[in-house]
Amino acid sequence: MQRPDWAPETIDIERPSVARMYDYYLGGSHNFAADRAAAQAMVAAVPEAPLMAQANRAFLRRAVQFLTEAGVRQFLDIGSGIPTVGNVHEIARRTAPDSRVVYVDVDPVAVAHSREILAGDDHSVVVQEDLRHPERILAHPDVRGLLDLDEPIAVLVVAVLHFISDDDRPAEILGTLRDALAPGSHLVISQASDEGRGVEERGEAQRVYRRTDNPLWIRSRAELTAFFDGFELVEPGVVWVPQWRPEAPENAEDAERAVFLGGVGRLGG
Repeated sequence: MQRPDWAPETIDIERPSVARMYDYYLGGSHNFAADRAAAQAMVAAVPEAPLMAQANRAFLRRAVQFLTEAGVRQFLDIGSGIPTVGNVHEIARRTAPDSRVVYVDVDPVAVAHSREILAGDDHSVVVQEDLRHPERILAHPDVRGLLDLDEPIAVLVVAVLHFISDDDRPAEILGTLRDALAPGSHLVISQASDEGRGVEERGEAQRVYRRTDNPLWIRSRAELTAFFDGFELVEPGVVWVPQWRPEAPENAEDAERAVFLGGVGRLGG
């Protein structure tokens, strides 16, 4: 397979990437045959997979709009993925042109393409780092250079936690991030859930993602709610993502088909 110009030489284009599979679900073009094959296998196992990605993206958009209207002007998007239309800086700046955004991703394709798109944007930067190392993210000079940790920040951990195993202690990861934030900061989380899904469907989805470097960890609503420890949940709490402040009531119909649960928490004090 010929390597496109935008693909760094260091990546294995024969091994699927969760970021590039997500790009495929959203109709993007920054993916390879291995990513498409894995994504198609996921669709065969869970036909709603593209709907899941689209519903999750819409949740991100509504959450960012809510946050800018609440006065937030700083965003730390961890696990940001490959840029598509409607990224955080585009959404936030419709309401607040002075918004500053740090994108963080471990995938080199996502990072390389994000840097290309954001070249010359003084209010956005891209950092290659892993959510499993929150202390490195917080200490990174580009993060420190753009964001003021003494002022409210919205930390976005959207469609990422289901790639963080229990052994990696996700609650501790989120606790490290929380403890670095100023009062008035927010945490946005979404992740795949198996509530209402069959055991066979869950097993097949997990088999597909074992092809990647990021196996799938499905969690319940109670487990996801516990990740907001120290935050006050914003109404309507942890719900199927189409139910989180939908723009029209009909948009939340059959919400469980979206598979993703999500919520927004505010840090008081």
